[in-house]
Amino acid sequence: MASSTPPPDGSFQARVIAVVRRIPRGRVATYGDVAALAGRPRAWRAVGTIMRTCRLPSVPCHRVVGAGGRVGGYSDPLRKRRLLQDEGVVVGRGTIRQFDAIRWTEPGPGADDPLRPALSPTRRRRGARNGTRSERR
Repeated sequence: MASSTPPPDGSFQARVIAVVRRIPRGRVATYGDVAALAGRPRAWRAVGTIMRTCRLPSVPCHRVVGAGGRVGGYSDPLRKRRLLQDEGVVVGRGTIRQFDAIRWTEPGPGADDPLRPALSPTRRRRGARNGTRSERR
């Protein structure tokens, strides 16, 4: 279901769209970066879904890329590549060249933005040990 109307204020979707709108021209952010800046650092897949269904022309979804600079999915991968190149981003074979140099992770001035809630410390899941989860019985 494609969304051409803005989401309700305060929702995770609204925060994601606000973060993506702040990514400067010629810069990129990962799905994980956007999720963290929107207040849910582990929700990178939800960011991908929001980007996939967003049809607002004011949201530069093409500036959101996969981890490590992978171009990632897009309704038209060649169009995403062309949009990034038009902004001066050099795209190699499926990855962004000089990714670390053009990666945008800071919201810049206005870090006290109400759309960026304070992150709570992450808690370990019950039964998790050494980074693995135990099976439910």
